[in-house]
Amino acid sequence: MLLNSYKENVLECGTDEAGRGCLAGPVTAASVVLSSQFKNDLLNDSKIVKFSNRKILKKIIEEEAISFGVAHIFNKEIDKMNILNASILGMHKAIEQLKITPEHILVDGNRFKPYLDIPHLCIIKGDGKYLNIAAASILAKTYRDEFMNLIHQEFPMYNWKQNKGYPTKEHRAAIKKYGITKYHRLSFKLLPDQLKLDL
Repeated sequence: MLLNSYKENVLECGTDEAGRGCLAGPVTAASVVLSSQFKNDLLNDSKIVKFSNRKILKKIIEEEAISFGVAHIFNKEIDKMNILNASILGMHKAIEQLKITPEHILVDGNRFKPYLDIPHLCIIKGDGKYLNIAAASILAKTYRDEFMNLIHQEFPMYNWKQNKGYPTKEHRAAIKKYGITKYHRLSFKLLPDQLKLDL
C-alpha cells in the first residue's frame, strides 16, 4: 500500500518525469498536490499501471488533486542542457504551475536542484512508495504519450504511437532508413554506430 505523502499536515507536492530514455520527443514532468484523505487502489508507478487504468487515473487526479502542473521540455532544449538538467527543469516548471506554493517537494529519483527555498527530498523509486509521486508519474506519462501520438501523425514511419520514442529495434530501423526528424534528440546515440547516421 502506497503512503499518501512523506510529511503529514504539510502541503507537499510529488514530482516525477517521463521520457528520459527516449530518442525522440520531450521529457515531460508533472507535479501533484493531493489532499491527506486521497486514496486510490489503482494508483501506482505509471510503469506498472496498465494503459486503460492510466487513462482513468489521469481523469481522477485532475479532478481530485488540490493542484497539479505538467511541463514538456523539448528535444532542442534537452540537446542544449542534457537530459538530467532538462528533467529537473521540467519538474521546476511543473511545480511553478501549481495554484498553491507547496511547503515540501517529494522528488522521484536521486537528483534535484532546489526550487525557490522550498525543502525537498529525493526518493529512489518514489513512484512506487508515495501516492503524490505516483500521481505525478501518471500525469507525466499520459501527457507525454498524448504528445507522441500527436507527432506520430506527422511522422508515422517511426511508429511513435507504439514505441513513444523509446529506442526499440523498429524505431532505430526507421531512423536508419528515413534519417532523423525535428523531434529527435541529436545528443543521444540514435544508432549503435552514430557514423552511419546522415545528419
